[in-house]
Amino acid sequence: MKITDIKNQIKNGELDAKFCSLYDAGAVLYQRERYLLAIDSFAELFGEDRDINLYSVSGRSELAGNHTDHNRGKVIAASVNLDIIAVVSQNGTDTVNLKSEGFNQLSIDYSQYCEPCKNHFGTSASIIAGMCAGFKQNGYAVGGFDAYCTSNVLRGSGLSSSAAFEDMIGNILNHEFNGGAISNVEIAKLAQYSENVFFGKPCGLMDQVACAYGGIVAIDFEDTKNPRIEKIDFDLSKAGYNLCIVDTGGNHADLTDDYASVPLEMKSVAAYLGKNVLRECELSDVLENAKGIRSECGDRALMRAIHFFCENERVDTMKKALCAGELDMYFEGVLESGRSSFNYLQNVYTTKNVREQGLSLALCVTERFMKDKRGAYRVHGGGFAGTIQAYVPVDAAELYKETMDSVFGDGACLILRVRPDGAVKVN
Repeated sequence: MKITDIKNQIKNGELDAKFCSLYDAGAVLYQRERYLLAIDSFAELFGEDRDINLYSVSGRSELAGNHTDHNRGKVIAASVNLDIIAVVSQNGTDTVNLKSEGFNQLSIDYSQYCEPCKNHFGTSASIIAGMCAGFKQNGYAVGGFDAYCTSNVLRGSGLSSSAAFEDMIGNILNHEFNGGAISNVEIAKLAQYSENVFFGKPCGLMDQVACAYGGIVAIDFEDTKNPRIEKIDFDLSKAGYNLCIVDTGGNHADLTDDYASVPLEMKSVAAYLGKNVLRECELSDVLENAKGIRSECGDRALMRAIHFFCENERVDTMKKALCAGELDMYFEGVLESGRSSFNYLQNVYTTKNVREQGLSLALCVTERFMKDKRGAYRVHGGGFAGTIQAYVPVDAAELYKETMDSVFGDGACLILRVRPDGAVKVN
């Protein structure tokens, strides 16, 4: 539709039902204004007389399975009502022109940038090129487009802004050039390929699947080509709880080695046992060979391997608890996961700067706050710096936000809801 027509649709409330589903009823007016501003920004950059489409990809919250996906483990994750949105128009070339709010505009000729380049590792350009290359290698259509993006999935928030961006490029390519025929799970796999091969980060698949799929999902990555995905119908808000994420404002600079060390050390234990990943091993084999693993791989690698097996079992228990509505059992799993991440996985702070332990402090303050309340809390996402997660009774959520904001700054605590859709075309 032309820019003027789609703006009139928004102003007349014709997209309100979609906004209500993706966000919530109280956010409809804000989302109207947000999308209209994004369209105006697109028009200013690329012209008023364009046919456009609107896209949204959610952020995600990991609910269980801390650092298990990269060794083909199990996780529970949920899409949340913070997202990246895009205004898009095809341009009939081999170039993707993309402007993200707050960043320089990118122009990527995917016919030329079609192989990974170390000089571009860690850049948004590499993600765009990697997604286009992945689509072409798998026999899907690609094409050039102009896009304006804006996001409230804060970078470093543990809500997977990078995975949401990767999925967004796939979402656009899917609907603009493939008729929306590619599944969101397949888009997630292509996003992982882009991040691993073109971006240069050895990530797992959980973030991409959770951002793209929607709702609460249990994911088993035993077969990475065909992960088992199970939708979990549970409404946390109706159960009387808010999902809160606290951004501690930690410095993510130079943490790539910390993140990479987790899968590498786990895989080193698997290699000692003659396997590729820990999912191919048994905990009993690890424990029986503990002496040799300590000598060959190190104590931390052994503890991280033990965390993997225990966390996988916890995911199963927590999934059953959610499906049965047994919140006490689920919350105990959350707390156990947090303790295991702190003690054995050791991803709550980096040893490169022990003076900065924002996650440890946030967990400490939350533990004090929750002392007389039913709920739970744990490290969130990759760890080392960034965010924690807390399940807080609805009637205490605002006080919790005030408490955490007083320590970590205004806006540090986000009160979220799970949204039913992940990667979507909005109009």
